Order: sequence, then C-alpha cells, then structure tokens
Amino acid sequence: MNADFDPARLEGFLAEFFGDAPLALERVEGGQSNPTYFVTHGTRRMVLRKQPDGPILRGAHAVDREYRVLSALHPADVPVPRPISFCSDPEVIGTPFYLMERVDGRVFADGALADADPSERHALWMGLADALAKLHAVNPEEVGLGNFGRPGNYFERQIARWSRQWHESTHPPIPELDCLAEWLVDNQPDDDALVSIAHGDYRMGNVLFHPTEPRVVAILDWELSTLGHPLADLGYCCMAWHTAPEEYGGLLGLDYPSLNLPEEAEFVGRYMAKSRSGSALTAFHKAFALFRFAVIWVGIADRVKAGTAAGTESPAGMAERFARRGLEVIEAKH
Repeated sequence: MNADFDPARLEGFLAEFFGDAPLALERVEGGQSNPTYFVTHGTRRMVLRKQPDGPILRGAHAVDREYRVLSALHPADVPVPRPISFCSDPEVIGTPFYLMERVDGRVFADGALADADPSERHALWMGLADALAKLHAVNPEEVGLGNFGRPGNYFERQIARWSRQWHESTHPPIPELDCLAEWLVDNQPDDDALVSIAHGDYRMGNVLFHPTEPRVVAILDWELSTLGHPLADLGYCCMAWHTAPEEYGGLLGLDYPSLNLPEEAEFVGRYMAKSRSGSALTAFHKAFALFRFAVIWVGIADRVKAGTAAGTESPAGMAERFARRGLEVIEAKH
C-alpha cells in the first residue's frame, strides 16, 4: 500500500464503523492539495482526504470544512459525493481526515479535453457551467451554511487575505504579482450583495463527469470553499481561456472550432442563462482569479521547499506566469 501513514491504524478505525474486512489503499496521484486515497474496505469503495503532514498556512487544507460543505450540499441536489465520516483525531493517521463515497465517472485533466471524444467537448464545458449554476442556486441559510463564511465585501476581504499570504511567503520577489494586487485594490467593484457558496477552485480538473454523458456527477476538492461571490467562481473557471495549455491545462492559443471547444462567451452565457446572478463578469473578476491562483502557486512552491507538498506538479515559475496573465487581462480591457 502506497501511503504516508500506517494502514493498520486506518484499518482499526474502519473496523469500529463497519466491522472487520480486508483493506486496500491506493494513493491518488496528481494535484498539490490534500493527499487523497482510494479506500476499499470489504465491498465498500470510498475516498479518503487528509491534511498534508508538516506545517501549513493558517486556514489551509481545512478538511473539516470540506466535510461540512459536502454534508450540507449532498441532500440539496448538488452533485457532490456522499460524506461518510470525519475524524479529527491526528493519532489515527497523523492528521485529520474524512471519508466520502467513491463516485464512478471521468476526470479530464486539461481544459482542451484531449481524452474526450471531440464530438462531446463542447457539451462537457456546458455541463461544467450547468453544475456551477446549480451550486450557486443553493441558499446557504437553507442548508445550514449561513455561517460558513462572512457575507459581504467578499473581494475586499479576499484581496487582503491573499495579499497577506503573499507577503508572508519566503518566495523570491514577483513584481508582476505586486502590480496585480495593487490594481485589484484600486479597481474593486461596488458590493452588489450577491452571496453564494463559493467553491474556490472550480475548474475542469476538479469535477467528475458521468461515464457516458456530458453531465457533472461530482464536484470535488472543496478545501477553499466559503461564502463568497458567485462571479469569483465563474471568473476562476474562465482562467482557462486566458492561460496556455502548459499553464495548468489552459486553452489560450488553441483553435476552438476545430477542437469543438466553446468560446469563453459561450461558457459564460450558458452559466448566466441558468444562474440567479444579475451581475456581469468583468476583467476584475478574471484578474482576481489569476491573482489568487498565482498566490496559491506561491504557497505550493513554499511547501515544495519545505518538503510538505502533496503531488508531483512542479511549481517552478507558475506564480509568475499567472501574475503576468492577470496583467494581460487588465491590459486587454483598455
């Protein structure tokens, strides 16, 4: 078993819940987030998500929040895996963790959907828009998430939060990132009071599609979720059209018609047609998304340096790349 903890401890934990049964454990490769494992316990097929070992930034890798949001959304007709159990005791496998059902489906690592049938690619992107609109249609108060974050002034608070993480990092200077942060502070839109459950990392690689249909059956990786503005998620998902294929699987520079991929406006239009949002997506929302993702890559680089990063994705130069893409979005609006 390829694990960074003693499987026997997990086996004992599972036996208390389900009785004795053979255990099989498989590390899920890829990503820089919380270490993830496929767990087969007898006939039960589950997924385990845990915090990474070692020091982490305050508020990061909050698996308890992931479990809470899954528990709230699963009964609300949002496509998420069914939560099974949360364990806060680090004595079991070294860090807090939770278990959820393993959903059968397809994962596409890049926005170009290279592994999908070309005839299905446009529909898959539309399915991604539909699932995001369904998430944002949920009233946080009605599912017990009214205190999942602070409503109002979302972008002001988020810019301050990610700027603070950037300034506290030991990463070498990135002038483009400083410039982008300054522009965002000076160009924040007026607060329109829209509040939704914001996923925080909503993109093609973080959903499971139905095995044969262009329909999302599970939204994954909720560690950055909070109460937020719906256009933050939409702008983040639209990063694909502003980043190159080698920059985390973007679409910039590809021939959309020949690959049967939608234009950004088509994706946004599909979301808006099914959303309660009355606000328009602007360069600010996309630049903010690129800024935040750049700072996330700064954190990944810091963890790689400290030897505590999950996954194998190289962070070299990614923060600078995304900061530059953010400035390009700003320049394109003028």
